[in-house]
Amino acid sequence: MNDLRELYQEVILDHGRKPRNFGALPDANREAHGHNPLCGDKLDVHVKVKDGIVEDVKFEGAGCAISVASASLMTEALKGMTEVDARNLFEKFHAMITGDEGVTPAQLEDLDKLAVFSGVRDYPLRVKCATLGWHTMNAALENVGETVVTE
Repeated sequence: MNDLRELYQEVILDHGRKPRNFGALPDANREAHGHNPLCGDKLDVHVKVKDGIVEDVKFEGAGCAISVASASLMTEALKGMTEVDARNLFEKFHAMITGDEGVTPAQLEDLDKLAVFSGVRDYPLRVKCATLGWHTMNAALENVGETVVTE
């Protein structure tokens, strides 16, 4: 258990300090804004979808290390996925973070690097931080046009 906790801390710190895919995406055709009023985190997710495939995804904004790291890892995982697979990954990630009993070991294995966030479910206030980018990405894929709020 200590190894997983140490890996979690390393990944959070690394992606929190040096987020991947951070910045604008001028040719994005889907975008959404997310806000966690509880802690003030704000993220914009920009997605370029072509023929049902997530060709590129970036995010901008400011937040705690957990929300930034989660969004960073999310962008890495989503590139090249179909929209359907991206939504399915969101569902698996959300189930893992919220402690949903219906998550199978095979589904957790599918999460690969994202599994380091499994410990977040022990800290209910941090769940909203870890899922902010994901909810925002989901809204971007739906092309909702409204701010996603984690309340």
